[in-house]
Amino acid sequence: MTQSASNLRVRRTQKLLREALIELIEERGFEALTIGELTERAMVSRAAFYRNYQDKYDLVEQIFEEAMSALLGAVGEMGREHPPSIWVTFFEHIAHYERLYRALLGSSGSPWFVRKMRAALSSLVKERGHLPHGPDASVVHTFSDEFVPDIVSTMFVEAITWWLEQGRPYTPKEIATRSALLASALFKEASTWQ
Repeated sequence: MTQSASNLRVRRTQKLLREALIELIEERGFEALTIGELTERAMVSRAAFYRNYQDKYDLVEQIFEEAMSALLGAVGEMGREHPPSIWVTFFEHIAHYERLYRALLGSSGSPWFVRKMRAALSSLVKERGHLPHGPDASVVHTFSDEFVPDIVSTMFVEAITWWLEQGRPYTPKEIATRSALLASALFKEASTWQ
């Protein structure tokens, strides 16, 4: 078999498994679904599943890692001069994978995934350390502890959850701007602490 045919088969298997994952989370919840149900719904063999993933957590983690890599790549390309664009890009990604995030962050979702997402966003805030919006967008903050990055990451996860549960009443740019303004206010207040 040629490399491109093998690549195509792997991508097809991953796509089918991801679609089945979303459907099953919506129907039964993340914690209740099994690999057997997942492979049956996707119409792929268990062997095909295990060639790509260790377990259902690994499947979700790979999806999220791909998303975070794309986001960090976009952030890296933008640099510090356009911080609001970082969050617009982030919410555009969330909108693109709306069903997945609604399923994973909603009431039938996974507390494990919520923790994973908060940790990734907290790391992003710590690494980038800039105000995400406003006239002082170039100001860089350092954090002596995890408190502010953890609060900001929790706020963003809750903003995403609310936005998706409400049927995305704002555009990605609008929700990113509102969330970034709130984060900016938190950063501004935290900068006054001794």
